[in-house]
Amino acid sequence: MRLGVEETLGALNAALGPGGPVWFKETRARHLRVRDFLAPRRALEARFGDDQVPERVVHAIVGLQGPGVAPVLSCAPTPAGLALQLRRSAVFERVLGAVAAYAAPTVPAAPGPRVVLHCPALRGSPCALRLSQLRAVLVADHLARALHAHRVSVRLVPAVRDPHMPTFLQQLRVDWPAASERAATEALRSRALAELTPARNAEALPPGALGRVYLKELVDERGRTTGYDPKLDSCLVTEDLLAVLAELQQAVQDWAEDSSLGLAAAPDAGADSCMVVHVVSCEEEFQQQKLDLLWWKLDDQAPLRQKHLVCGPVKVAGAPGTLTAPEYYELRHAQVCKASALKHGRDLAQDSAWMEIFRVLSVATIKFEMLSTAPQSQLLLALADSSISTKGTKSGTFVMYNCARLATLFESYKCSMEQGLYPTFPPVSSLDFSLLHDEGEWLLLFNSILPFPDLLSQTAALPCTAPGLHITARTEMVCKFLVQLSMDFSSYYNRVHILGEPRPHLFGQMFARLQLLRAVREVLHTGLAMLGLPPLSHI
Repeated sequence: MRLGVEETLGALNAALGPGGPVWFKETRARHLRVRDFLAPRRALEARFGDDQVPERVVHAIVGLQGPGVAPVLSCAPTPAGLALQLRRSAVFERVLGAVAAYAAPTVPAAPGPRVVLHCPALRGSPCALRLSQLRAVLVADHLARALHAHRVSVRLVPAVRDPHMPTFLQQLRVDWPAASERAATEALRSRALAELTPARNAEALPPGALGRVYLKELVDERGRTTGYDPKLDSCLVTEDLLAVLAELQQAVQDWAEDSSLGLAAAPDAGADSCMVVHVVSCEEEFQQQKLDLLWWKLDDQAPLRQKHLVCGPVKVAGAPGTLTAPEYYELRHAQVCKASALKHGRDLAQDSAWMEIFRVLSVATIKFEMLSTAPQSQLLLALADSSISTKGTKSGTFVMYNCARLATLFESYKCSMEQGLYPTFPPVSSLDFSLLHDEGEWLLLFNSILPFPDLLSQTAALPCTAPGLHITARTEMVCKFLVQLSMDFSSYYNRVHILGEPRPHLFGQMFARLQLLRAVREVLHTGLAMLGLPPLSHI
């Protein structure tokens, strides 16, 4: 079984006896020089009074064992509290001897609820897509990838119908289904006609409208405290609106397609086992609330759990608010091409391989900009060229640059090995990981590789049973993680010469370091895959 941060924290807290959690994992380099976990002094005083932690408790902590619990080297009182250090060489050996277990999501023992991800912004055309809607699309795509990786059965709605949208989504590396045929609306139309409120004062209905359905009692029944806007009164029912509902209805009813794809499905096929998550921009939320209530009004089998993941507004610094998603992409793409021409001293626009790299870099820039902020928060975009620099440590370009540096490192080792300068890579079981004593090496393992499966689980966690209409998702975690990983790797790589002189007495440390960076590479590639981004071998 793999070692886990959560498992270790759980065992440490249990060793202190009854009470809330006390221990936390250190992340800063200056603290990691002396400890890996800390139980703060004030928290211990609240638990044990002014007395010191009993010696038997400290002794039990040092001897901690259990599934997923990292081996402990020492535990001692300090002015900051109870400081614990792990047996680092043993942790290196356990983790780097099973890299695949740490570079992949943890698959839950039992499948969670079935999830319909609904992104209304995809019903239009690309040229009408506002930046706030683009943000919702990217959040929905990233969330879908995270859920799929954890074997959650997911249906994506709507299937796009605009003829230009699939090409634009492919450009953005967004994986979303295209439409085949429209869902039947006859049953919904019949129910809607029976629920229509008589027109007031001979109200003229627009083309395609059937009439109004009164929703006020549903708002009162569901309770305003759940998050529905108290101003919701009625909904104008149109043929287009019924088509939207019919597609959602069909997504809930038909799960046979998911089973044929090998995705785990909940054993209960009823609507109660399904959750619908509407990923909407803040401008779309009011209309989506109407749609929720109308669905409940017209369909007795509508899911009881409909949640809104509302993405905050996108503001553009120093530019008009009319910038569309395709214009934003073209701007970033032009900036990437310009920056590469300056770096390489020539225009690479005629080279198809380089143009593909530029397209990946453009999308990486956009996704890291759009996804590095918690989705419910306002996002401020800066459109200056500096946003795509490989020297800036917060950008997607910087992450892709370090991905390419890793690829170059392993390619250099391969070439040198083929020339006879280095031996072939030995079995991992024969490596001596006690030779890894640079603080940057422990930083990479303890802050990036070891906690990575837990981070992926948190990204895919949806508060299914939380009260209220609105939910949050941690879709910013992967981008932030990859940026920090790239910063730690870059600092280490700039300071430590990995491929040393071809002398036999230096090979042991070199191979231990290469195995560490193999794990970094695998974690980086998995994180990029969660964003729909391929690894790059050069920039």
